[in-house]
Amino acid sequence: MSPKINCVILCFILAMSGSFADAREQKEYDGDVNYDENKIPHYDLPPLLVTAEGKPVTTAEQWANERRPQIVALFSNFIYGRVPEPASPIQTEVEVVEVDPDFMDGKATRKDISIKFSNDQGKAEMLVLVFVPNNAEKPVPAFMKHSFNNTRSNDFKADPSRPGRIKNGWPLGEFFDRGYAFVAVYQQDLVGHNDVSFSRGIHRLFFKDGQSFPKAREWGVLGAVAWGGMRALDYLETDDDVDASRVALMGHSKMGKATLWTAAQDPRFAMAISAQSGCAGAALWRRKSGETLQKMVTRFPYWLCRNAWKFIGQEDDLPIDQHMMIALMAPRPVYIASGIEDTWADPRGEYASAYHASQVYELLGKKGMTSSKLPPLGDAIIEND
Repeated sequence: MSPKINCVILCFILAMSGSFADAREQKEYDGDVNYDENKIPHYDLPPLLVTAEGKPVTTAEQWANERRPQIVALFSNFIYGRVPEPASPIQTEVEVVEVDPDFMDGKATRKDISIKFSNDQGKAEMLVLVFVPNNAEKPVPAFMKHSFNNTRSNDFKADPSRPGRIKNGWPLGEFFDRGYAFVAVYQQDLVGHNDVSFSRGIHRLFFKDGQSFPKAREWGVLGAVAWGGMRALDYLETDDDVDASRVALMGHSKMGKATLWTAAQDPRFAMAISAQSGCAGAALWRRKSGETLQKMVTRFPYWLCRNAWKFIGQEDDLPIDQHMMIALMAPRPVYIASGIEDTWADPRGEYASAYHASQVYELLGKKGMTSSKLPPLGDAIIEND
């Protein structure tokens, strides 16, 4: 994606990773986890281009109007949880809290945007940071990041000791020099990192009278993070400095998972970029390699909806797998990256998802991935029109 948008459709890169130590520690801690390709169980993936009624999908119209909505509903009901109707209407208030037109020595304008939600059940607020290059013709395309860094912290101040970077190390100056805006959405504004009560944040605004916890098919933590990203895009559609039709969404690890689910649901995002998203991200459930559903719900029980727990050890019974998540992005570009030694994230399973999603891209007139083999280290597979 560039200011004029390019034609990357499916991309995968296997790279050296900065998380080797973490991966090694994970292997030592989880002695029962499979990392051996020779021990991957046989599996059959659910068909992408066959409707729930057993009808073959042969046209773009069938995909858009029949099969795609079915797949979104399956992920909503069995993996991430669906967002319920609130008990009372939610009021949204947007406020430009602060504007700094001289951010990073005049390279950009920083806008602090408060988005407040309220109804009879309670209140919630998120702070979205928007950085727009000053020397670019408006509106500009943007990269939005599901961020681990708190948007209220000093992490997003310019770092005078490292020109072009902010204090958390991100090279925002390079985005500005190339004509891109940058948007940060904090993952814990609306829900805790590992929330186990949901008594605060956005969930309680959706509780019915007498309800104090999400139902088994209702959204968990990742669902709330995704919802917040979509609300940030709602704001960008009102900002004349940003071209909301050209926003690429990105995230790493947990936020890579959230990125894929956000963009899968909301076709307004022009591109999705996930790094080491692994389990509940790009990696196939049925491979049972690295992190598994059981490991995820043990550590982070409510990242997914509770219905997902029913498939622990029985992933073959899931009516979907993550190649179907990637396919929901079609025909938009999606970039999947992983570290070669981060076997916890199962880079082979991530690649397999992208490869099997290709049939939907091809149905929609794009070029998919032609090889089932993992690419060499550092060689990106980029398929163009």
